[in-house]
Amino acid sequence: MLHSTLQSLIDGMPMGARLLGLDIGDKTVGVAISDPLFMVASPMRTINRGKKLAPAIEELKNLIKSEEVGGIVAGLPVSMDGTEGPRAQATRDLTQEIASRLQLPYAFWDERLSTSAIERFLVNEADMTRKRRKDVVDKMAASYILQGALDSIGGRF
Repeated sequence: MLHSTLQSLIDGMPMGARLLGLDIGDKTVGVAISDPLFMVASPMRTINRGKKLAPAIEELKNLIKSEEVGGIVAGLPVSMDGTEGPRAQATRDLTQEIASRLQLPYAFWDERLSTSAIERFLVNEADMTRKRRKDVVDKMAASYILQGALDSIGGRF
């Protein structure tokens, strides 16, 4: 079920449940997870989507069970002028499909410039090679998106 706000998503979740952050790309899904108090987002992994969604869904199901996930925050690729183009609609559709199959509530978070910010950090601060950046950028972007969402609510006490 889509929640219109992040706060309504969190209000409907049981105590102790975590949020799963997703950065949905054309070929991969970056995955991050929150702590139960919604203070910190941690990068987890990057899942290859492939042409069929079923293997990615299975991997996400395993994460949801082992990490006690109660909801999803998906990055929404909004244009710089605030409009939503075809990529945003594709992300909305795919997130709805994933959430439906996983039977989890979800909300969106504006992901403008998240991948760019992570790329800049990995190049300038972490001095990572292009190959190594490719391996971590999606899960780091998912963490960046989720942390932005968590910061906006100030945690759960």
